[in-house]
Amino acid sequence: MKLSALCEGLPYLLETQGNLDTEIESVVSSSKEKSRNGLFFCIVGARFDAHAYAAEAVANGCAALMVERFLPLDVPQVRVSDGRAAMARMCAAFYGWPSRQMKMCGITGTKGKTTTSYMFKSICEAAGYKCGLIGTTGALIGSKKVASHLTTPDPAELQKMLRDMLDSGVEVVGMEVSAHAIDMHRLDGMEYDVGCFTNFSQDHLDYFQTMDRYFETKKSFITGGQVRNATLNADDDAVAAIRNEMTIPNITYGISANSDLYARDIEISENGVDFKMSLHGAHDFPVHLAMTGMFNVYNAMAAASCAMVLGIDTESIRKGLEAIQSVPGRIEMLQTNTPYKIILDYSHSPDALKNILKTVRQFARGRVIALFGCGGDRDHAKRPIMGRIGGQLADFCVLTSDNPRSEDPMQILKSIEEGIRPTGKPYTVIENRREAIRYAMTIAQEGDIIVLAGKGHETYQEIMGVKRPFDEKTVVRELLEEMQ
Repeated sequence: MKLSALCEGLPYLLETQGNLDTEIESVVSSSKEKSRNGLFFCIVGARFDAHAYAAEAVANGCAALMVERFLPLDVPQVRVSDGRAAMARMCAAFYGWPSRQMKMCGITGTKGKTTTSYMFKSICEAAGYKCGLIGTTGALIGSKKVASHLTTPDPAELQKMLRDMLDSGVEVVGMEVSAHAIDMHRLDGMEYDVGCFTNFSQDHLDYFQTMDRYFETKKSFITGGQVRNATLNADDDAVAAIRNEMTIPNITYGISANSDLYARDIEISENGVDFKMSLHGAHDFPVHLAMTGMFNVYNAMAAASCAMVLGIDTESIRKGLEAIQSVPGRIEMLQTNTPYKIILDYSHSPDALKNILKTVRQFARGRVIALFGCGGDRDHAKRPIMGRIGGQLADFCVLTSDNPRSEDPMQILKSIEEGIRPTGKPYTVIENRREAIRYAMTIAQEGDIIVLAGKGHETYQEIMGVKRPFDEKTVVRELLEEMQ
């Protein structure tokens, strides 16, 4: 594809220099990547300015640059006013705008995005569609797993994924839409047949600084013109502010009968949830979820509402929801063959920790033992809050490292202690996460439930900038073997 074709209709184009007839054979976001006739994007970030690495990109095969300021390099350059927004559109153009040739469902909100996207995929497959998935746990093209490092990948990776999905016969894509991706313009130029807003609570304040800015970013995905239809959680307090600005068709879901789609006769157990799904109080159908917890009722309603917007029938919705047995690292019951149970969950925010502990409390026959920490280089304010929640809702807490990143792990744990200490609940601090899990398993008695919170599907721990292998499923299995 010629460079001129990638610039066609680009809103952010200021000026160009060099030969726009240059053939572009790849789009490149890393200067270290070897390419043939690549287009390198000089993005200005918070910590790095990619203009400084443009010469390396050219040496590695790039034939042209997208820049925000011209560089003294003898290759064609396209100067734009907003590098991130321009990159998203140029990558989409390079791969032939694949999202325009499939049904797109975007799911945003603080919690529930991953599980909702898996449920949505299962529903679509029950209806006979080949479905792709993009999110926190990676990407799926049908049943084929594709590695990804971000909830919503950068535009070069995202558009290639979408192209691969299209070429593989995918008809519908369910994807998580993170607030970071919205703010960084990774989705610019894309349109969605349906957008879902699951809920809103505290998270990512290390990046967004204020709850208002975080909310406005999330909201902009639904109200900013990218979404043709919307589904909204009517039971979430934040949704009222979104509905006031809605100019597109939308439906609400929840457990309130004021919603368009609502759940009633809900029965929760350790084996799942049974409820009736009702559309406008007229069309009722029973659903049995293998995944437990009230929050999974909401996730199911979110997935069902998106499917309904796409015209999928209620029987396929029921079959799809009942077919899904688990989602990686989301209230995942580990097979331990012990008198106590171990549940793996990704809950790493205050609301998520509260939800998982409240759910487990409903069916625990013994104590609830909560093992958790907080990530380093992230929102400091939530640490004592999570400590307080652990103390209020668990019988015993084991405070340990999550991903300390560049921070001192013990300083993170001291912040969590500030919240748990006033609750008066017993707890211990064991910084080494493997040893912390061993301790929890050692003290667990018949009927107890250990909740391993914060890591979920992750298979590493990030300590002092190094990602070290740490898969809690593997760790638990190894510890069981050692203890036996």
